Amino acid sequence: MLGRLPSPLPLCNTGSGLLALSATQSPFPTFDLQVRAPAPRRSLSYFVLAFVFVAVYGGSLFSPALLDDADSTHAEAAREMFVSGDDVTLHVNGVRYLEKAPLPYWLVAFSYRLFGVNEFATRLPMALSVLLLGVLAMRWGRRAFGERVGIYAAAFVYTCAGVYLFTRILIPDVLLSLLIAASLYFFLTALEPGGPTWRWYAGYACMALGVLTKGLVALLFPGVAAILYLIITGEWRRWREFRLLSGFALFLAVAAPWHILAGARNHGFLWFYFVNEHFLRFMGKRYPRDYNKLPWALYWSLHLVWLFPWSLYLPAAVRTAIDEYRVARARRTASQPDSNGGMHASFSSRTRLLCWILAGTLLIFFAISTNQEYYTFPAYLPLLLLIADGIARWEWIDCSRRVRGGWLRASAAVLVVVGIAASAVLFAMLWQSRNLPFEPDIGTVLAKHNIAEDTLSTSHMLDLSYASFAALRLPAVLAAIALALAPSISFLLRLRRRHYLTTTVLALGMATFLIAAHIALGRFGPYLSSKDLAREIAARARPTDKIMIYGDQAFGSSLLLYLQRPIQLVEGRTTSMWFGSTFPDAPKIYLTDADLQSQWAGDSRVFLFVPPHQKERVDVLLPNHIVVAQASGKFVYSNRP
Repeated sequence: MLGRLPSPLPLCNTGSGLLALSATQSPFPTFDLQVRAPAPRRSLSYFVLAFVFVAVYGGSLFSPALLDDADSTHAEAAREMFVSGDDVTLHVNGVRYLEKAPLPYWLVAFSYRLFGVNEFATRLPMALSVLLLGVLAMRWGRRAFGERVGIYAAAFVYTCAGVYLFTRILIPDVLLSLLIAASLYFFLTALEPGGPTWRWYAGYACMALGVLTKGLVALLFPGVAAILYLIITGEWRRWREFRLLSGFALFLAVAAPWHILAGARNHGFLWFYFVNEHFLRFMGKRYPRDYNKLPWALYWSLHLVWLFPWSLYLPAAVRTAIDEYRVARARRTASQPDSNGGMHASFSSRTRLLCWILAGTLLIFFAISTNQEYYTFPAYLPLLLLIADGIARWEWIDCSRRVRGGWLRASAAVLVVVGIAASAVLFAMLWQSRNLPFEPDIGTVLAKHNIAEDTLSTSHMLDLSYASFAALRLPAVLAAIALALAPSISFLLRLRRRHYLTTTVLALGMATFLIAAHIALGRFGPYLSSKDLAREIAARARPTDKIMIYGDQAFGSSLLLYLQRPIQLVEGRTTSMWFGSTFPDAPKIYLTDADLQSQWAGDSRVFLFVPPHQKERVDVLLPNHIVVAQASGKFVYSNRP
């Protein structure tokens, strides 16, 4: 595509630094784009990156309250670990919680030890994981493609929608993404001529920590990616360099002890954890079933949202891959394999290939498996690296004026259309709600769907209504302005070939959008969390009073964290509480409807948390009740004044 490059090579000033394309006298064009930025602008770029991270992720460390379901359940597991000192067996509500790997809970428990049990300490390990993921993106991008790509990749990590959205709840996927990417980065750099030996062992250690983060997928994905890489490149003979025996010994030394101890202390753990939670979950036969499966086409297309706005520049990455494949094929036709059985390839070419393999493996695997939206989180970094590389390459092509950068302009134009359309929808919703009063408890004006039958993490988006926008005016206006202005300004800058400034403006605009999303999430606090109800109960309950949740614990799990006392579950021996409840030492917290009615008529005072979808049933069971507190359709009943 580029043809043979003349010497000396042209330099293109694109608003922040100089782009240079290195070349030799080879008849084949090279893809080793490198970026050199003047020191003052380089410093400004890193300052902007730090500002964006602090503004988006630093501000969200303290609010909103921890959410019901997975967020508070996982935080409670870490709190009980911190209180009990048992670092092997997780517990939630005193019940063994054996379906999760321990590393995220170790980190949160350690954070509690330093900062106390609060929202900041809970979210700090995830925020640091995002920070390190951006640092790794910058380091890898800079080494493979130059400084500009490194800066772009870090900015994309800190400002894409999915990274922010799926770090609002305490789940291990961002840490898993960091460890999988780091393991492959260490392996790839160790394969370079003169690569230090310690990098091999760093890769194995990262895989082991990944297994301690989310199980066998942390071994599966780097292993499959590495094998496919060696096969595709024809360098399969280099497997001898992987230090397999000593590396696997290190892997076992890090990953095995917890599994051995957990198996020894918990009868049936190995079957439940490895068979039920890994293999049967993949096949959709896990018991009890509480996961959905999206059609593969929808599941893949949703990544346009999770990687927004940078996903709209994916064509530049795809075109770069196609062009490099053509060049590599031409080289194979004209050249002989090297001593390793493969073709000579630069670190940038190796990085591109490995990133495509990793992302493709993840997307295909979870399209077949049962899935949640965030399961492909580890694919975000390789895809964002490829997009950053594609953007930088087409910026050079555009600035060199050899071929007009139509891909960039087309992507920027589509982004303008999407941004303006989304902004128009937000303004239309605001206009429809202009005469509606502000409702402090947004949960009272949301459309209701049966969340008991919907296990997708983003299902609450279905609850938005015109009336709810009366409570979202400030964040909706901020988001609408950001979506309308940032893509439009960046498009105009793109036309003027101010490419670096284009990306900076778009990143700052996306940061503003994410700050607006954080404000909106705070408005949803009473609906998504039961912290306010926990305060009402704490103000009234005595140590001898009983506190109960009707149904699955997940619908009121924040009560556990904020009350920090055992809670009984009425007809709640379900989902994640099932396996732990089969142990003889499980606390007697599981009640039937008959047990509830008996205790309701007894001498003890009872507080019963009632989720919205269970209210009608509970009202029939307990016609004589007192409403102690309510918020967003959730109620707390009591049998005593």
